[in-house]
Amino acid sequence: MLARVANNLFWMGRYIERLEHVARYLNVNYFASLDAPNELSQSRQFVLQSMLFMADDFSRTEEPLDEEKVLYDIALNPDKDFSIINYVKLARENANSARDLISTELYESINKFYHFVLNYPVENFKKRGLYDFTVQVTENVSILRGKIRGTLLHDEVYAIIMLGVNIERATQIIRIINSKFKDAVIAQGSYGDTLKNSYEWTTLLKCAESYDMMRRFYRQTPTSISTLEFLILNTDCPRSVMNSLNEVCKHIMVLTREKHPSKDSSAFLIGKVRAKYQFKVIEEIEQDLEAFIQNILDDLNSIGLKLQNEYFHY
Repeated sequence: MLARVANNLFWMGRYIERLEHVARYLNVNYFASLDAPNELSQSRQFVLQSMLFMADDFSRTEEPLDEEKVLYDIALNPDKDFSIINYVKLARENANSARDLISTELYESINKFYHFVLNYPVENFKKRGLYDFTVQVTENVSILRGKIRGTLLHDEVYAIIMLGVNIERATQIIRIINSKFKDAVIAQGSYGDTLKNSYEWTTLLKCAESYDMMRRFYRQTPTSISTLEFLILNTDCPRSVMNSLNEVCKHIMVLTREKHPSKDSSAFLIGKVRAKYQFKVIEEIEQDLEAFIQNILDDLNSIGLKLQNEYFHY
């Protein structure tokens, strides 16, 4: 396989995963704010700032944001690099370049998804289409995941796509944790909400489609400790960072030819990063969550760069 084509497969997986998390973050935050138990979490400006921070590392400001413009920029503005429409375009472009290696069923689903987003009526979206648009985006991504798992040979092509998917999933979950942690810090004290029991932890779990399973696992209302432990360290949670790192380890072994990877290889770095977080305890992470977030984002970025140099450089 050409390195260029492998790179296209890798980034196709990443963009598909990224756009789904952005779409769900828009949906959950916007509509969860309507039921929020405290005044600040109900504030439209608070919600819009949180959305922009997650999508584009936007620095929070006192200046009022225009709701219609913010939602349009994140969803359908082709001039914004962080918009969902641009991620869909990039996913399709990468699929086009690797057309011979993916199934017709997968390609047709990507193409159909692309035309749905491209032709979504902007005026309809601005007035009343946020729920419909974001739900259809997440449902289309679920279809793509099913086509990837169910129609491709589970060989090197599949491994490369899933490397992209799982690295991006871990990255997006950490970005969502970062955003909701900052929201919880700002919102505490409003109607007696404390950081530990903030409503933002419930919203965070719903953004990661993990609320029901977290309640089933802990049998209690979400707190900062239980939420972070579930989404970072629980290996059985399919959205957790550790689960994603385990999947990355599994898929890199399909690509490497070495039984014992050399210390300058991607496989060695991935194993090293997994081991670094495998025996972390949540109390240690919570003591300095911001430093942990920065460290793991740096580690995930270094894995991406290492894979780029070893397998995808052309």
